[in-house]
Amino acid sequence: MFDMDSHVPPQQPQHGPTVGFDLDMTLIDSRPGIKATYEALRAETGTYIDADLAITRLGPPLETELAHWFPAEEIAAVGERYRELYPAYAIGPSPAMPGAREAVAAVRAAGGRAVVVTAKHEPNAKLHLAHLGIEPDATVGWLWAEAKAEALREHGATVYVGDHIGDVRGAKAADALSVAVPTGPCDAAELREAGADVVLEGGLGEFPAWLAAYTAA
Repeated sequence: MFDMDSHVPPQQPQHGPTVGFDLDMTLIDSRPGIKATYEALRAETGTYIDADLAITRLGPPLETELAHWFPAEEIAAVGERYRELYPAYAIGPSPAMPGAREAVAAVRAAGGRAVVVTAKHEPNAKLHLAHLGIEPDATVGWLWAEAKAEALREHGATVYVGDHIGDVRGAKAADALSVAVPTGPCDAAELREAGADVVLEGGLGEFPAWLAAYTAA
């Protein structure tokens, strides 16, 4: 279950859709920051981590990646240390993805709500968004793939936007429309094969026009 304090019900009547967004490689390019954090973790632990390889497979929970480099009995402690290092190394270097701010603004302009649902440690997700001036109506962390449906249903999201096949699975589990952007580790063909309803091949820059057509329909 996600923390009930991490979501806020709509306070005003809304006339547009609630749209969920993934974070890493959907709203933010976290590769520079994650690479820097892995390099700091490597220096501190003395364990080899190929940071350049790790950032090519973002999406699943941190523990999935750590399992490539650390024995099972160390993963919990190392993951905790990674999350402690993260704010110092990852927030500043990670920019917004092209079109991210405009995508969130388009949801608001349509009278809807924007909700970020991510596998990332929730406090760190919120740090990224605050640093970049992206202000969703709610941010929910610690959820991956089908588990994302829990938050999407809680917030009444009818659309979920993500870059990974895990995001497609989460949207499907929530009976939400899966809108995919091939800006992460999964290309357009993989996203379609996974069942994405819409693939915006040009990334989030295409989202406002798509949303306008979707709401008009």
